[in-house]
This record gives sequence, structure tokens and C-alpha cells, in this order.
Amino acid sequence: MRYEELTMVGRNAVLEAFRAGKTIDRLFILDGCQDGPIKSILREAKKSDTIITFVKKERLDQMSEEGKHQGVIAYAAAYEYAEVDDILEAAKAKGEAPFLIILDGIEDPHNLGAMLRTANQAGAHGIIIPKRRAVGLTATVAKVSAGAINYTPVAKVTNIVATMEELKEKGLWFVCADMSGEVMYRQNLTGPIGLVIGSEGEGVSRLVKEKCDFVTKIPMVGDIDSLNASVAMGVLTYEIVRQRSFAK
Repeated sequence: MRYEELTMVGRNAVLEAFRAGKTIDRLFILDGCQDGPIKSILREAKKSDTIITFVKKERLDQMSEEGKHQGVIAYAAAYEYAEVDDILEAAKAKGEAPFLIILDGIEDPHNLGAMLRTANQAGAHGIIIPKRRAVGLTATVAKVSAGAINYTPVAKVTNIVATMEELKEKGLWFVCADMSGEVMYRQNLTGPIGLVIGSEGEGVSRLVKEKCDFVTKIPMVGDIDSLNASVAMGVLTYEIVRQRSFAK
């Protein structure tokens, strides 16, 4: 198992990684640098929706071991991403109705790692995350997943709403976690389903929520009004598992 996040330092290394089709999660460029090679790197980065951050030289010096960064450092996923169709094919191969987890803006790598672990144990066929404003498959995510990252595919998409629309055309329906919804025990959570979990602070974004067919909530009887995102995902995931088991 590979647990090291891939770091590329220098113009040639970064540019060749883009040209080779490597998934680059984050790109750091020296602020104010606009020469030819840097412009080429920026063009490639924009084609693949890579997150670009312009920083001072001192920051790049700190990020590189020897300080020979040539004004550019990139971080690639520790693990390769899947395509959404790969997830659907995995469900088809098992003869099961698709069960997907959609994560809308999870930024904590420990949460994503824990969610991967739960998704794998619950038999979910894959996880979908957005390219922007969300954590990717970093070394920390891999470690926290306890190996689940090797078995549960993760797809990274540019637009979650558009992806949901495409999946709806293929027969999936979506339920999102939100305290404004109906208690999960009173809803039918069977069939080809996508469970949508929002970010740790903001919850499910408005546009994504509007695309969901149902909104559900976990019953709360304590003194605080929310659960950690990965815990909430675990509770709802296993309610789906319970209902799917009885449906069989």
C-alpha cells in the first residue's frame, strides 16, 4: 500500500506530470512569475481544474526540501481516482443496486478517511467528491482509511450537481442529510441510491440539496444539535444497509 502523497518540485517535473495525465490536486506557483514555462503549467492546470495557489518565495522554500523549486510545487493524489462509471460497473458486477456516497465539500482528511472505511464495510460501491473546496486522496486519508482506499473507488468530479443529474437519468435517486428532513426510520432508503453528506461546517450546499429527492435526518435527543460528518454518514449508511437487507 502506498501512503506517501506525491510531491513534484520544479517546472519540468510538474509539466510532464500534467502531460502524462497525472491527477494533480494542488499547484503552488511563485506569486508574480509569468514566464513561458509557468504559463504552460498554468494552462495545463486550468484544463484539469487543479486548485492553483500563488504564494511567496518563502512559502515555496519551506515546502521544498532543498529550495530548488523553480517557482512551482505540485501535489498529486497518493492514489488514483476512479470514474463514476467505474463505480456503477462495480455495482453491476455484484448484481446489486448502486449504492453511492456523495460528499459535498468534506475538507478534513480524517473525516474522509473514516468515511472511506465505513463505506467499504457497509458495501457502498464508491464515493464521489468534488474537485474544488474539498480534500483529495492524501496520505492522511489513506492512513485513516485503514486500507479501505485500496478497495472502495473514489471519483472526483468538477460539478456534483451535474453528476447527480446524469446519475438520475441512469435510475439513481438521492437523499441528503439535513436536520430539516424526515427522520430516517420513516423513509424508504432502498433501491439505487446516493447518500449525500455535507461539509463539516456548512452542511449540504443549496444547489446540491435542491437536486436531492428526499431530505432525511438522524433523531437527536442530546444537548447539541449535530454530529461529526463522518459519524453522521456512518449512522445513515447503516440505516440504508439495514433497509436494503430487509428489502432482499
